[in-house]
Amino acid sequence: MRVVFMGTPDFAVGTLRALISSRHEVAAVFTQPDKPKGRGKSVQITPVKEEALAAGIPVFQPVRVREESVLEQIRELAPEVIVVVAFGQIIPQAVLDIPRYGCVNVHASLLPKYRGAAPIQWAVINGEEFSGVTTMQMDAGLDTGDMLLTEKVALAPDETGGSLFNKLSVTGAQLLLKTMDALENGSVTPQPQPAESPTAYAAMLKKTDGEIDWSRSAAEIERLVRGLNPWPSAYTHLNGKTLKIWRAELYEKDGDGASGEADEKRTAAEKAEKEMCTAPGTVVKVTKSELCVQTGDGVLSLTEVQLEGKKRMDTAAFLRGFSVAEGARLGN
Repeated sequence: MRVVFMGTPDFAVGTLRALISSRHEVAAVFTQPDKPKGRGKSVQITPVKEEALAAGIPVFQPVRVREESVLEQIRELAPEVIVVVAFGQIIPQAVLDIPRYGCVNVHASLLPKYRGAAPIQWAVINGEEFSGVTTMQMDAGLDTGDMLLTEKVALAPDETGGSLFNKLSVTGAQLLLKTMDALENGSVTPQPQPAESPTAYAAMLKKTDGEIDWSRSAAEIERLVRGLNPWPSAYTHLNGKTLKIWRAELYEKDGDGASGEADEKRTAAEKAEKEMCTAPGTVVKVTKSELCVQTGDGVLSLTEVQLEGKKRMDTAAFLRGFSVAEGARLGN
């Protein structure tokens, strides 16, 4: 099939690469305009643009895809299908009506769950056992079009937003090719989505979403840390400086059958919790390699951190260069 591809970030690159390597013809790529980034504000091209240019594919970067001049460009390209993966603009009905097979979106969730811009991170934050990818026949709504194919993916106990991102990027590329074959040979029947999603809208994340509320449970905070790794990252404050938390572990209090080191850690944490002020955010135990913090429910061990202006490091290395006393408070 003749394809126009619309996408912008890293997540979309795997699908574009799969299309380029397939029997299909990628006539053009549409991506967001280049933007200045970093302290030097140097202009950085989008990951999708970089991939397209390397393959010699024409690239268009409209500020608004709904403008008549852009619509005319798309019509002149005469695509049989438009593939959309994290493009970053709402696709108007005028575009949806152009290709014979419509616009097919690759969405990183098992729709109708997690409609929205950040389904990967929210699946980890909310403790889902499974996520996945859905290909969808787009309509004018936000992730509400008819579902085509789905692929389920299990989350590992230590899954991060970054690791799930990589898994679903690969899954999405493979599923898109299957979907295009099914559309072409008529073997797929679009399935309407329910009007309501069983989960909250997966809103785009902001840096401020990473600030830890120590009154939440240790389990919730541990999932937040994993879900926001690598961006925007979970953080707190220590002595007026930002402290990013890259990895953390729970102390389980009800681990019947646990043995050895796990029992010893749990006993020490429980003893520290009783002896120290246990307000959420209080450091209740510090050793050469451990930094344990009281939460609203349970104790969290910080295992990899990064103090403002310093490198990311494991807790043992951090504590060799920075003194933290039991009873210290994290947060504002």
